[in-house]
Amino acid sequence: MFHKPTWLALGLLCALPLASLAAGNPQAGAKKNSMCVGCHGIDGYKTAFPSVYHVPKIGGQHADYLVAALQAYKTGTRKHPTMTGLAAQLSDQDIADLAAYYAAKR
Repeated sequence: MFHKPTWLALGLLCALPLASLAAGNPQAGAKKNSMCVGCHGIDGYKTAFPSVYHVPKIGGQHADYLVAALQAYKTGTRKHPTMTGLAAQLSDQDIADLAAYYAAKR
């Protein structure tokens, strides 16, 4: 049988990964999406920089995916000149808020 301090330590260890993730606020994300909506909010939008490609609409995408993608652009492990520059300006809370906002859109 575990003693009370052991249970407390186990509980804290289990909570650490969840506590490290910022909870996203869709309402806050709605106020921060001006950099995103110009490309990702238009059906069939294509851009010519750095090459011609179809820009995906991200509304309804899973929040965890959006967080991972933005973090990868921010750290440079995912490459795209525009997205890398934009993501570099975002805090972890900005990323969580934007992900929550776009995940809630359909």
